[in-house]
Amino acid sequence: MRGNPDNLRQAAARKSAAAKARAEQGLRDMIRRRRQPITFRGLAQTADVSLDFLYRCTEIRQRVEQLRAQQQNNPPRPAVEPPDDSPSSVVRTLTTQLTELKQRHRDEVRTLRQALEAAQSENLELRRRLGPRHTTQSEP
Repeated sequence: MRGNPDNLRQAAARKSAAAKARAEQGLRDMIRRRRQPITFRGLAQTADVSLDFLYRCTEIRQRVEQLRAQQQNNPPRPAVEPPDDSPSSVVRTLTTQLTELKQRHRDEVRTLRQALEAAQSENLELRRRLGPRHTTQSEP
């Protein structure tokens, strides 16, 4: 007799376990997305397993049927807010940053103008103290 039947059984068991793990992960992905209906065909495509495998695996079949029934009873609600990486969120963030920068700029300009006025006032006071002969430079 050629080959070892035990090796073939072990290989088949490993292949089945790997397909089952892919199906479980596929179900978790489909649940997380919530927009995609849970179906045998959708799971087969997501998990890269055959429809026959999904129908034959009692544990996965029951789980798919249960999740599908839950989805039909509780249709997915539309998202109220867009996800954080959506364009409107980026626009909102940039608008907030721009507003803060503008306010900081206005405050800085106000402070600099006040300092300039104070310096000009002090300069004028010093010129008055020196008298009229020092207000303009003398010509040779």
